[in-house]
Amino acid sequence: MQTLSLFPACSQSELRCIVLLMNSHISRRRFLSRTATATAFAAFSLPRTSPSAEPVPSAETEFRGVDFHVHLDNSTIEKALELSRERHLKFGIVDHAGTKANQYPTLLSNDPELHRYLAMLEGKPVFKGIQAEWTDWMSCFSPAALAQLDYVLADAMTFPGKDGQRVKLWAPDVAQQVDMSDKQAFMDRFVDWHVEIMAREPFDILANTTWLPAGMLEEWELYWTPSRMKKVIDAALKYGIALEISSSYKLPKLPFLLLAKAVGTKFSFGSNGRYPNMGKLDYSFEMAKLLQLKPADMFTPAPDGQKAVQRRKF
Repeated sequence: MQTLSLFPACSQSELRCIVLLMNSHISRRRFLSRTATATAFAAFSLPRTSPSAEPVPSAETEFRGVDFHVHLDNSTIEKALELSRERHLKFGIVDHAGTKANQYPTLLSNDPELHRYLAMLEGKPVFKGIQAEWTDWMSCFSPAALAQLDYVLADAMTFPGKDGQRVKLWAPDVAQQVDMSDKQAFMDRFVDWHVEIMAREPFDILANTTWLPAGMLEEWELYWTPSRMKKVIDAALKYGIALEISSSYKLPKLPFLLLAKAVGTKFSFGSNGRYPNMGKLDYSFEMAKLLQLKPADMFTPAPDGQKAVQRRKF
C-alpha cells in the first residue's frame, strides 16, 4: 500500500483516515504533491535526531522556532527569557484577556491594563499577544490598543452552557452545565462553535485545536471525523487563522494536520507552558518533521495594518 510507505509513523487507524481524506476532499495528485515536499524546515533548524534532543541554532537564525503560547503565570519575563535562550526558541507571551466574568489568576480587561502589559514586554525579544476569552473580549479594548499587539490567540474550550452562559469545558462539573448525554450531538455543536468564534472574532491563532473534554479524548478518531475536520479547517482558511500544533495536548493528530496542510492552512507551535514548561515543543517539532513543514507553512505576525484586529470588523 503506497500510503503506508509515505507515512511509516502512522497507525492503521490514522492511515485509514488519511486514505479517506485523500479520496474524499482533494485529488490524490494534489495531496501527494503537497505532502512530499522535500524542503527541510531550515529556517527553524529542527532537531536532526530525536525531537527531545537539545538543538543547535541555525547559522541563519538565532531561533529554531517560536512558541506562540507562553504564559507568565507564577513566573517573570526574566525567567521566561532565560528559558528562551536555553531552548533557542523565541517566545510569544500571552495573557488572558476579556471581561471580569472570566476567572483567571491574571486577566486584562481594559486599555490601561493592556498598556501596562505591553510596557512590561516592550524592548524584550518576544512577540506580544493575548489569549482572548469568550465572545465579548473585543468590547474591553479600543482598536488602537489592540493594534499594538503582535497577535491574538483564542480557543473553543469555553462553551455556551444550558443557560447560554460561558462554561469551561475542562471543569469537573461540566456535565451539570452542558448537555453531553449524546456525545455525537455535542460534538456537532462543538464543531459549529469552532466555526462561529472564527467567523465572529478577529484573532490570529486557534489554540488547543481539536481538544476534547474528558471522556472523549481517548476516542479522538470517533469524534473528529473527516467532515468535522473539514469544517474547522475550511473556516480557519477562510478567515486567515493559523492552527496551533499543541505540544501540551499532543494535538491535532496527524490525519487532521495532513488535511490542513494539503489545503494550505498556516500552523503555529504552542506549549501552553507556564514556567518551567515554556518552549517544550517536542510534539510540535515531531509533527513538523512528518508534515515536512517549511517557513511558508508557518504563522508569522502580520505587519501593522494587516493584523486580524485591523483587517476584520468587530
